[in-house]
Parts: sequence; C-alpha cells; structure tokens
Amino acid sequence: MSISTSQIRQGFLSSRIGLAGVGILVCLVVLSALTAIFIPIETYQQWNNPTSWTLLPKSALPFWVNYFSEKKIPEHQIIESARTITQDYRSHHTLTQEFVTDYAFDYFPNDMIFQYTANYEDSALLQMDVMRPDGVTLRLATTSLPHSEERVAFSDRIFFTSDSVRKNLLLQSSVFSFPIDGMSASEVVFSDSKSHQVLKGRYVFSVKMSGFSDNTMESKLILGGKVFGFAGTDELRRDLAVGLLWGIPVALFIGTLVSVGSVVSGLVFGVYAGYKGGKTDESMMRLNDIVYALPALPFLIILSVTTSNSIFVMIGFLMIFGWVGVAKVSRSMALQIKTRQFVDAAKMMGQKDSRIIFRHIIPQILPYALASIAISVPAAITTEAGLSFLGLGDPSFPTWGQILHDAKSHGAAARGLWWWIVPPGVMIAATGLAFVFIGTALEAIANPKMKR
Repeated sequence: MSISTSQIRQGFLSSRIGLAGVGILVCLVVLSALTAIFIPIETYQQWNNPTSWTLLPKSALPFWVNYFSEKKIPEHQIIESARTITQDYRSHHTLTQEFVTDYAFDYFPNDMIFQYTANYEDSALLQMDVMRPDGVTLRLATTSLPHSEERVAFSDRIFFTSDSVRKNLLLQSSVFSFPIDGMSASEVVFSDSKSHQVLKGRYVFSVKMSGFSDNTMESKLILGGKVFGFAGTDELRRDLAVGLLWGIPVALFIGTLVSVGSVVSGLVFGVYAGYKGGKTDESMMRLNDIVYALPALPFLIILSVTTSNSIFVMIGFLMIFGWVGVAKVSRSMALQIKTRQFVDAAKMMGQKDSRIIFRHIIPQILPYALASIAISVPAAITTEAGLSFLGLGDPSFPTWGQILHDAKSHGAAARGLWWWIVPPGVMIAATGLAFVFIGTALEAIANPKMKR
C-alpha cells in the first residue's frame, strides 16, 4: 500500500524527531541564503589567497570570549576615517583625516599599522599625531612622499614598529614619568603618563597630508588585537566565520547531490533487477556484489591521488560507491511487490516493463527511498570531510574538512586553538544530525512497526 503526501505530512507533524530535523535543516538553509547574499563571492573565491587576509590578526579569539573574561582582551580594529577636513591656502593644500577609537581593554594592542593610498602631484608631506584621553598629543610619524611631476597614486604603510616612529616617541619621553626605552610604540601610545598601565578612553589619530596640489587619500588604521569576529581567525589570518558559513551550502550541495544520485540510481537498478528476475537479476546482483566488496574509503583515496581532487570528481566517486546498499534493499522489495495483483493486471493490459516499474513498483518504495536519501546525506558529508582532512579534498572550496585539515597542519590542537577545531566539528555533527532525524521520521512513517 502506497503512502500519500498527506500521510507523510501528518506523520512528520506528530514526530518530534522529524520536526527537530526539519528545524535544524531550515536554519542551515537560511544561513546558506544569508551567506550568499551578504558575504561577497570574491571573499569565498579568495579563501586560499594569503594576500586577501593581511589586515587580519593571526590566531585571534572570537570576540565573545570577552564576555566571559575578567580582563578584556584587545579587539582587532580596522578603523576607517571618521572625518576628512580640507584646507586651501593659495597654492598650498592640506587634507586631514581623523581616526577615532574608544579603547576600553585591559591590555596593550599588539601593533599598529597605517595603510594609505595618496593621490597627489609634485611633492607632499605626511604627518601623523595622536591625541590621548589625558589631553596629551604625541607626534608619531613625519614622512615625505616621493616627488612626481604627474599625478600619481602612491600606496604605502607606516608600521609603528619602525625605528622612525620609536625615535619620534623618544624625543617626547618627557611626557612620561617613567623611562620608555625598550617599550613598543603601542605601549607608549596607550600607557598612562604616570604609570605603565593601560590608559583607557577616547583616542583620536590625526593624519595630515600637505602639498601643492588638490590631494586625496584613502586610508585605514589597524590596531592589532587578539580578538576578532564571531569565530576568530586561523594562523593564515583568515576569518573562520567566512569558511564556516560558506561551508554550509557546499556541504548541503555535496550531501544532497551524492545522496539523491546514489539512491535514485540504486533504486532503479535494484527494482529493475528484482522485476526482471532470472539471469538478468543474477548478473546485475553479481555486479552489485563486486562494487559492494570494494573498500570505499581506501579506493577513494587512491582515486583522489591518481586522478584529480576536484570536488565534482569526488562527488562522482561517492555516487559510484553509494548506490549498492540501496540496490539490494530495493531489489528485495521489488521481488515482493511484483507478485501483487495490480502488477499482474498491468501485465495483462499489455503495459511495458518500464511503465510498470516507474508507475506501479517504484511509488510503493518511495517512502523508503526518501528515508534513504535523508540518511545518506551525513555519510556523504563526513566522507568528504574525511578526505579533505587527509589533504585530498578540493583546496579551492572552504569546506569544514578543509578547515580541519589546515588546523591539523598548523598544530591547532597542541597550541590550544580550540576555535579552529570545535566549530567545524559542531557544524558537521549538526548537519548530519538534521538529516538523521528526518530519515528516522521517514522510516517510522514507511514502517509503522518502528513507532513502537
């Protein structure tokens, strides 16, 4: 007896496990959609490009750890210009940009970097100061930009670890009541003038570019910290939240495509073998046994090494090894269904074998097929994660297995970088759990004896 769509819906509504699985799956789909909308595809494509992440810190903790810590760890800040002021004095032009931050952390910043692109002609002078919460203004840097007869775009960075910045601060050491020799520039700038303690409050970094032409400048001020983003960063400075979020649609794509492809092919293969019987059934089942006897994971490793580690090749291999179990079960079910009266009636009416298989037999097995699809998704996701963890995955895709592989390569476990290891594992487990819950509910609907 076939099961209607309304029966499946009613069965799901009465199954707490099924509703929980659907709820988790809906959350994953919504996160996938939001990821595609709000995270640029260029960020995803540049996942393995080190130059795209140079502004971020190495191995930074997630920002929310500060909510559970007595002393606040400095957040990594990329500050855009808050205000731009231009002034003209006949042939002299001055452009001033201000960067404002309210520093409320209990430790000094790791470093400070000023990155800029100046558009000017002739000569230009760059000068950088900081006004501290105690009213003290410190000169940080003064530099001349290269002379040019034509208008140019000059890009550079000022590192606060440079000797010129340290010399400027040493010339102003009278501001402090303690020696500043041996201190880093970030410590000097953020120290209380009376004690070597962090001075909290509002800091205004002012950058003035003077020249003889109408100058423009695009710039950023980076205050290095050990806390950044919702998921932190890895040793390669990559924002792990980007990899975790983009891993959701990739995992759903791999799991769904592999499970649907393998279950559908196994279902058709098994039903056809069971319906035809005789030598056809015998030869098809021997082929099934040969594929079933092959060790899937070692074979996938060999194929990935010798052919290609493309994610699409991997999906094809997973389909090849994933259909055999479904074929065996669907064959045994087809052997029972083909003896029923409605199949005999269809034969007497002269219907073709293909019509009988797709119109009368497969619909009877459809609930089992849906349950098999749901339960096969976690196996595909974990297999891909395992291959990627071994370094055999597609490096161009930020999958959860690839993130775990990078964590292993950089010794994240030994170094205590838990935010690099735990979130990908949790995402793999949550995605697999959603489909297991849905598959369990579908099995209970297809086989009412399981409800007991």
